[in-house]
Amino acid sequence: MNRRARTAALTAATAVALSVALTVPAVAAGPVAAPGGHDATERAVRAAVADGVPGVTVTVRRGHGTWADTAGVGNLETGKPRSTRDHYRVASITKTFVATVVLQLEAEGELSLDDTVEEWLPGVVRGNGHDGRRITLRQLLNHTSGIFDYLRDSGFQQKYMTADGFMKHRFDRADPRDLLAIAMRNEPHSKPGESFTYSNTNYLLAALVIEKATGNDYGDEIDRRIIEPLHLASTSVPATRVTLPRPSSRAYSKFARTGTGPAYDVTEMNPRLAYGSGQMVSSSADLTRFYSALLGGRLLPREQLKEMKTTVESSRETSRYGLGLVDRKLSCGVHVWGHDGGIYGSNSDAVTTADGRHSLAVNFNGDWSGSTDAIIEAEFCGER
Repeated sequence: MNRRARTAALTAATAVALSVALTVPAVAAGPVAAPGGHDATERAVRAAVADGVPGVTVTVRRGHGTWADTAGVGNLETGKPRSTRDHYRVASITKTFVATVVLQLEAEGELSLDDTVEEWLPGVVRGNGHDGRRITLRQLLNHTSGIFDYLRDSGFQQKYMTADGFMKHRFDRADPRDLLAIAMRNEPHSKPGESFTYSNTNYLLAALVIEKATGNDYGDEIDRRIIEPLHLASTSVPATRVTLPRPSSRAYSKFARTGTGPAYDVTEMNPRLAYGSGQMVSSSADLTRFYSALLGGRLLPREQLKEMKTTVESSRETSRYGLGLVDRKLSCGVHVWGHDGGIYGSNSDAVTTADGRHSLAVNFNGDWSGSTDAIIEAEFCGER
């Protein structure tokens, strides 16, 4: 079943409530299928809710065992708790899926990471100092292209990243070429290869390269190459579907990093605004399965996985960025690999150890407080 057929078959989520006051009733579902050893993680999950997050859902995969837990609520109006089976928007975690497909295409001889963007998308990256003839596919994937991030454009932010703008434009059918045009109206962040600068435009372009190389929608390629082989039943690349599959929780935003003010229900939106940089929907269980399979060598040949794990300095002292994959060093010295993702009303993180045998995925259904880092530290480092 292709992506469109699958997403069409999923049941629609409930109707949107435009604005709610932030309250967090003390409702929490207990852990399920626990093999033990997650006490610190459970405390960190509840601490996130105490810090102001509406609700948390987390799944841990360790060897052949899984553990899942929730805290807080999935609906501020009804007090309905979060579910361990919740679907949610994974935002930039999409980038790992996109990078995996690009690397599979390299392994098949369809493209090279040293190809220029110009070779695949002639004339697309031009203007105000941008030049696709000087930027490689590798530089797209590790964010060293210097290409301007369209999310940083002041006009885009006013239109989509304020409460009034979002409510008016949340269902816009943004075309990726229009988003690219926004990026090209601005000067590059840096020269190609000069430094790391995280840019969502890079993965919008990577998705277009997949489509040019295969003749198929990049979402259909993710379906065929990753979702179907791994049986990720809760994972999809929605085209323009604005609702979340069931079960799911409501997603809330304050459009500011503050604990005051109203929390807006932002559950329904057109995910095409994020395209290849953050369009996907998944669940914590599916994300742990995906990263376990990826780092365990089930999706890429050894050479391509090595390329994916070849990192550059990032904007965080404790992490380095590979090809759609982050190497994060925790306080106890343990390294975990994965990606985080933030989109309206949703903060997510998914990581695994280098052998893929110990994985965690977590989601907050509010985007203004809480720390996924604390939950990851608790799981992999325990009490410090």
